[in-house]
Amino acid sequence: MTKSELIQRLAERNPHLYQRDVEKIVTTIFDEITEALARGDRVELRGFGAFSVKQRDARTGRNPRTGESVEVDEKVIPFFKTGKQLRERLNTDE
Repeated sequence: MTKSELIQRLAERNPHLYQRDVEKIVTTIFDEITEALARGDRVELRGFGAFSVKQRDARTGRNPRTGESVEVDEKVIPFFKTGKQLRERLNTDE
């Protein structure tokens, strides 16, 4: 599901809201999550999961084409851990 599909579905399920308002709400939520992660904060959505950032140390990697050693800088990556309710819902035998 893309962001625009999410907005469309939410607008359909909430006919009392204008689509532009739903778009603003979704964009604001994503922006807040992004800003929190940029600050190094953790974002937890109960039952769904938790977003956090992890530090990857610098390392020596390999160029897959040439096999040559390449230095890879340290970096911060986003990480998502599913919540218990989401895991259980995905693994039910229905």
